[in-house]
Amino acid sequence: MNWGDVGDAMFGGLPVYGEILALVSNAVWAGAALGIVGGLIGVFVMQRDMAFAVHGISELSFAGAAAALLIGADVVTGSIVGSIVAAGLIGWLGARARDRNSIIGVLMPFGLGLGILFLSLYDGRSGNRFSLLTGQIVSVQSEQVGGLIVISTLALVALLLIWRPLRFDSLDPQSAAARGVPTRAVSLGFMLLLGLVVAVAVHIIGALLVMALLVTPAAAAMRITSGPLALPLWAALFGVVSAVGGILLAIMGTLPVSPYITTLSFAIYLVCRVVGARRDARWTLRTRR
Repeated sequence: MNWGDVGDAMFGGLPVYGEILALVSNAVWAGAALGIVGGLIGVFVMQRDMAFAVHGISELSFAGAAAALLIGADVVTGSIVGSIVAAGLIGWLGARARDRNSIIGVLMPFGLGLGILFLSLYDGRSGNRFSLLTGQIVSVQSEQVGGLIVISTLALVALLLIWRPLRFDSLDPQSAAARGVPTRAVSLGFMLLLGLVVAVAVHIIGALLVMALLVTPAAAAMRITSGPLALPLWAALFGVVSAVGGILLAIMGTLPVSPYITTLSFAIYLVCRVVGARRDARWTLRTRR
């Protein structure tokens, strides 16, 4: 953000900021929706030790979006197709953690290589190429932004519907299977939902930085609480603050949205880590007395 823009906003530039904000209001709603569902699904990503999978899915989502850009198709649809393919492969072939990490390690360079190939063949605006890697939601067409909001909402509803069996399977998969929970179906369903959310995140924060909204908020929340209700609520709140705050800061500057989002997300994590460390120190001191 330029200091001149800040000065204008403080001394007479607020109406201009309001006008710009009105033009990108859909982008703000998309960021809020992604912040909520990203924070919630991030809790299960952390509990299932699948942070690596988020990055793997994002690479094929990037490849799908780049392919759609090359052939003139809808970029959002292309990223969704790429994400679903990656999530389906990881969920189907990677039942065990070792297999899953191997598959992700194979898919990541393949997806990134395909995406770079498609972008190198694309002769349109260079800003379109750059935005797929680093995100720029304020430049996405309003129809596509509306689609991102709908996808985030559907993913949120589906996540809430499978919340209880998914939580049981994430915390104790052996007991869940013994109690009759269809763990295979739950895992595959979770992966497909994760693919949808990653596809949305690619257009807001970029393929290279999706973990700032799908991992960091949940990781921050885990530093200050472990309650079954408090944890997802804090994660969702941190996700919304990072996404919406980053967009609000970016619309008056010249930088992409992603640096603002990642900085806010990282700052929240650092604060939570300090708070958690102090809480643990006090608890240790009490137990020694």
